[in-house]
Amino acid sequence: MHTLPATDIELAAWLRLSLAPGLKPAALRLMLSAFGLPEAIFRQSPEALAEIAGEAAARAVLAPTGPEFDSRLDTVIAWRELPGNQVVTLDDPAYPPALLTMLDPPPLLYIKGRLDLLHTRAVALVGSRSATPQGVEDAERFARELSAAGVTIVSGLALGIDGAAHRGGLEGFGGTVAVIGTGADLVYPAAHHALARQIAVQGAIVSEWPLGTPARAANFPQRNRLIAGLVSGVVIVEAAMRSGSLITARLANEMGRDIFALPGSIHAPLSRGCHRIIKQGAKLVETPDEVLEELGFARRSAVRAAPESKQTVAWDGLDLRNARSVETLPMVQPNLATTHSCGTVATDSGATLTRSAAAVGSTTVQIATETRLESPEVVATRATAEATAAFAETEAPLPAPPAKPVNSEAQRLLAALGHSPTTLEILATRTEMEDAALQTTLLQLELAGQISVLPGGRFMRATHSRPRLDQG
Repeated sequence: MHTLPATDIELAAWLRLSLAPGLKPAALRLMLSAFGLPEAIFRQSPEALAEIAGEAAARAVLAPTGPEFDSRLDTVIAWRELPGNQVVTLDDPAYPPALLTMLDPPPLLYIKGRLDLLHTRAVALVGSRSATPQGVEDAERFARELSAAGVTIVSGLALGIDGAAHRGGLEGFGGTVAVIGTGADLVYPAAHHALARQIAVQGAIVSEWPLGTPARAANFPQRNRLIAGLVSGVVIVEAAMRSGSLITARLANEMGRDIFALPGSIHAPLSRGCHRIIKQGAKLVETPDEVLEELGFARRSAVRAAPESKQTVAWDGLDLRNARSVETLPMVQPNLATTHSCGTVATDSGATLTRSAAAVGSTTVQIATETRLESPEVVATRATAEATAAFAETEAPLPAPPAKPVNSEAQRLLAALGHSPTTLEILATRTEMEDAALQTTLLQLELAGQISVLPGGRFMRATHSRPRLDQG
């Protein structure tokens, strides 16, 4: 999969359009449909633009660029020249076809790594940033097995479940895509610098935000909608009642994607969000095979990639030419006929988009004319308000036990135990404690009333009170 790179003049027009202050997605689609490419839009009179998209949109488009625009354009052009970096515009044949089914596909995408992964079968794995050890294990296992079946794993590069999903996806043939809420030249959170470098080499990092954009709470609703737009289904691994991952699930549902959730203990705060969406109609899944079966994805055997699919990517000035190359699957163009509440947009398997006004116009007109429910501005505003509140509110830790553990080893063991019955062998692996110390600490916790010993040599937290619904 290769892009059809825009010329510097074309890129300048797309960049100016993407940076136009206050330009709504619906207005952008109308103007692209009426006038074609951005260069043609900027040649129109204010009256012509206002007649198509309204006076506010006309003013936004024709507002003069600031003195920093030329330097920003130079930065984008220089960034695009680095190995593995690509800027894909809405009229590029390489633009992810799944995003064209959205109400508001971004006019520009900044991509580091393998573009082919944005044209394959994909599933999102998302969940809590304050994940339990069991949740991390489940996310990695699901991602690893789905990736081994040739499915690309999409997530948001956050701490907790997202990071585990990316690590699991990197172990399989399907690879992983990280959709981020900052500029593509930044990494957030900082703890994931090494993981981001690995994804840039073996997978792909995608952002719609201009280079240099820092992490802001308001950015993440748009990040979540891109995650939902790129995939056929979303799997929620762990989520609190007010988790942002539930908003991702809702956005995906509005786009006609399938929603899955892993159940957990009724005493675990991070299971309550999963149980809530299961009650609302999400599919309860216990194994990756259930996800594959529900989506109609058959398992695939490994396929040796063509030499051109191996990429090296520069990140923050570091040369990664010696980084480990990986074998990838050839690009798979799925049938993206997708029906959802706002209409139907079909992209056949063999179809390719051309750099023309017709390609953009036909897609946008169909979406705009078939919409019968809320306008994209209302949907986007509602999602932004909800997800901003969810992101700004740091997920709370698990509820405290009835009495403090005796020592630091006991605290570590209790954290590793989680809320599910766990064997001695698993605890030994999670804590890396010696057998004698592990047995002694378990006895201390049992005598303190903080754990229970179950039949079969399994251990579980002792529950003394109902957890708060908003924790996790």
